Amino acid sequence: MMWKNICKASELDQDQGVSVTVEGKEIGVFLVDEKPYAIADICPHAYARLSQGFVDGDTVECPLHEAVFEIKTGKCTKGPGSDVTIYPIQIVDGQVQIQL
Repeated sequence: MMWKNICKASELDQDQGVSVTVEGKEIGVFLVDEKPYAIADICPHAYARLSQGFVDGDTVECPLHEAVFEIKTGKCTKGPGSDVTIYPIQIVDGQVQIQL
């Protein structure tokens, strides 16, 4: 598998996610403790972008359904909803890269 550039590292913020689309997949990119993480951006309960949700440390709350997800693991810790997919991610030369 190849790594794909998805955004600049300077675009990431501890308090807000970034939404990107890669190969038709909607991905939310988050910065937690200065490390990037990538999860499926769409809430599994109903269509809402998690990248537009409320970030609190290492969790993000769906802006519509109040479901809470661990950014590092994709685990749903408060419903409605189920776990979301996580993706390998890294920063190389100031570029955030993902592997699908």
